[in-house]
Amino acid sequence: MELKNKIALITGAARGIGKATALEFAKEGAKLILSDIDIDNCEYTCDEIKKQGYDAIAIECDVTKKKDVEKLVKKTLNRFQRIDILVNCASEEIINPFFEIKENEWDSIIDVNLKGVFLITQLVAKKMALQKEGKIISVSSIAGKVGLTYASSFCAAKAGIINLTRELALELSEYRINVNSIVSGVLPTKITNNILEDKENKEDLLANIPLKRIGKPEDIAKAAVFLASERANYITGHNLVVDGGWLAH
Repeated sequence: MELKNKIALITGAARGIGKATALEFAKEGAKLILSDIDIDNCEYTCDEIKKQGYDAIAIECDVTKKKDVEKLVKKTLNRFQRIDILVNCASEEIINPFFEIKENEWDSIIDVNLKGVFLITQLVAKKMALQKEGKIISVSSIAGKVGLTYASSFCAAKAGIINLTRELALELSEYRINVNSIVSGVLPTKITNNILEDKENKEDLLANIPLKRIGKPEDIAKAAVFLASERANYITGHNLVVDGGWLAH
């Protein structure tokens, strides 16, 4: 029970990494606020957790809208009075050649993946600063470290998270707030599932991963538990790579 009685706010909790992180945090004793623009699936995640006897609430939130974020934080504080851990999992991706990507598509990816992290982190960090402690974890991607073809906006946003993590670690250290990110490898998504359906494409993809498998959301969730726990109290400004060895090349 590494996170016993800790109050954890997780964005993007309807599915994927966010859902897996919520389930792992619950098993470790955290009390959870789960948010997502997809409130139906977010509530489904919440129900799963409550059926196992853990404490969780689901709140609808579009992380790109400041008013939504303000309501989310206010409701969280009304319920639990504090926020010990923030995990930024909300994400969106698109595959489109650079010459063809439209301005609104670019804006959408940057807004969800980077602006959304800024908006909620700024507000939550202010509350943590008053507490004089807190853990902030954002999910980035190997796309922020290397170029992935046809993913220019996604690469730009995830790289932004990596360097924002470093900067905030410096700026928030005086308040005893640890700021880290997880650099995720390839996980199951609609896009990667389409790639994996083709045998040749699958072989090409796996050739980049020394462990010869794509990641699971649970792989990222377990790393998040570590960064949120007391075992990581002396770690800040770190971008923890969980990619099966992709970046070891």
